[in-house]
Amino acid sequence: MPKKEQSQAPVDRSGMSRLVRDLLRPYRGWLVIIFVAMLVETAMSLAGPWPLKIVLDSVIGHHPMPAWAARLLGPGVADHKMGLAALAAGLIIVIAVLENAASYVDNYYTESVGQYVANDLRLRVYHHLDRLSLGYYDKQQTGNLLSTITTDITTIQNFASAATLGILVDILTIIGMLGLMFWLNFDFTLIAVAVTPFLLLFVSRFKKAVKKATHEVRHRQSDIVAVVQEGLESMRVVKAYGRETLEEQHLQQASQAAVDAALKARRIKSALSPVVAVVVSLCTGFVLYRGSYLILHDAMTIGALTVFLSYLSKFFKPVQDLAKMTNSIAQATVAVERVQTILAADEMIPEKPDAREPRGVQGEITFDKVAFSYKPDSPVLKEITFKIEPGQLVGFVGATGGGKSTVASLIPRFYDATQGRVLIDGTDVKDFKLKALRNQIGCVLQDTVLFAGTIAENIAYGRPGATREEVVAAAKLANADEFISRMPKGYDSEVGERGMTLSGGQRQRIGIARAIIRNSPILILDEPTAALDTESEKVVMEALERLMKGRTAIAIAHRLSTIKDADKIVVFKDGFVHEQGTHDELLGKNGLYAELYRIQFPTESGVPPAPAAAAPAAKA
Repeated sequence: MPKKEQSQAPVDRSGMSRLVRDLLRPYRGWLVIIFVAMLVETAMSLAGPWPLKIVLDSVIGHHPMPAWAARLLGPGVADHKMGLAALAAGLIIVIAVLENAASYVDNYYTESVGQYVANDLRLRVYHHLDRLSLGYYDKQQTGNLLSTITTDITTIQNFASAATLGILVDILTIIGMLGLMFWLNFDFTLIAVAVTPFLLLFVSRFKKAVKKATHEVRHRQSDIVAVVQEGLESMRVVKAYGRETLEEQHLQQASQAAVDAALKARRIKSALSPVVAVVVSLCTGFVLYRGSYLILHDAMTIGALTVFLSYLSKFFKPVQDLAKMTNSIAQATVAVERVQTILAADEMIPEKPDAREPRGVQGEITFDKVAFSYKPDSPVLKEITFKIEPGQLVGFVGATGGGKSTVASLIPRFYDATQGRVLIDGTDVKDFKLKALRNQIGCVLQDTVLFAGTIAENIAYGRPGATREEVVAAAKLANADEFISRMPKGYDSEVGERGMTLSGGQRQRIGIARAIIRNSPILILDEPTAALDTESEKVVMEALERLMKGRTAIAIAHRLSTIKDADKIVVFKDGFVHEQGTHDELLGKNGLYAELYRIQFPTESGVPPAPAAAAPAAKA
């Protein structure tokens, strides 16, 4: 299956950081609340082991409370074992209440930030995609773009809502814990601190491999979306040619590639967490052994060792979490890079700072030595020059690939000419505001695209805010009111996905009604009757004649019968204007147009015969 070229622009790290800052800036207040809640949660986490230390050392054991604690509590509590037990029990409840209340606050607000950031990012990416030129989409697979705007943004949201919270809490906890650990036992703490850099180095080396593997997984998953989307959108063709098995093979290949990539990534990830866990257990075992020795020699209390072991497990928790979350971090990093790649795409149709609104457009169109190419080394149009007077109907004809549709696409600036100028009423189209320019142009395509919704909504798509009366009037002019009125819900009938519940002729008439309600002075008709039967073509042509009245119209046609009465016909060949004139003038020239006409109407009288082949030169 042919695939469109996927551009892999280098990722700008500063751009990624700027993107994250821009997304978080509107939620600074919530971030402050989250930070305060995390501080409370961290403090309660640090305080968690101390009630048990009081019980072990001063209730069950015989170690007195520290002098500062005895003064704070008073002799009635400090010297009474059950009083201390009651105090420890109360502290456990208070610590639990405060810690969980803070946890609720930071979890709720972190999830809120994650959801809103994902929403903002989703809208930002879609807005950017809307502004990109058609040239960008010519090189992209729609499935990959869909995967980025859905799956990748969801990955970023999940990471922001869950993993980020855990990392921040662990970092805050470890800072406070280090101070308390040094205070409890300086030597033991040095062991933990000495091991940590090696663990972090080990994890960082794995992180690069995991990120690379994750990037491959996401690429393969995007391929699955692209294959499934193409297959489902082309289901009629698939069934018509009986190629269901082939499409299933395409999916099987893409799916197997995704499975292989995922298993390769899992092999890398699976090796990380056990290594870290073994190193942590070695440190814990040493502290337990050495602590037992110190307790037996009255150099340390049981409570102090319990607190230290608790802190030690929490101290290494960030490293263990980093090992476990390497996958999540890599997925989020890859997701941000894929989103940033779209946002960094600059294939936009530029608008000049001093661009102006087109006023009172008459519809004169001039192509002045225009050249265009989709790729720098493959020119499509070369030195195109012609003029269309206001109100004229001009036909574009020529062999497939001659450049007819490309020429028409330059008028509303779907693409920009690489050389020369396209003018409307004597003004370069680049001098107009882009949206205002396109508002002056209506299009009826070969295959009218209908959107999910009602018939009335699809007609009004040409001019948002149109009244029901205007919609009905446009439908009547387009010969569409008759079949719409027969439908169960009339204009409120749902058209189905891409309007597949309607016939081709019905879809075209809705497309014409959409162009009528737009009321633009310039019309581009891109083979609007090519796929219709004779009866449907007749009805559609009647509607098109009403639509074209009083407007400048360009009709791209393969059926020459549809443009015989045009004011001018421009014939394209190999990217050049081969000839132009009226139907009779072009037949009189007996050139390419006459040849095309003879092919379509071989028995029609009045058509000049094909020129005789040149006689071979006589031998000397």
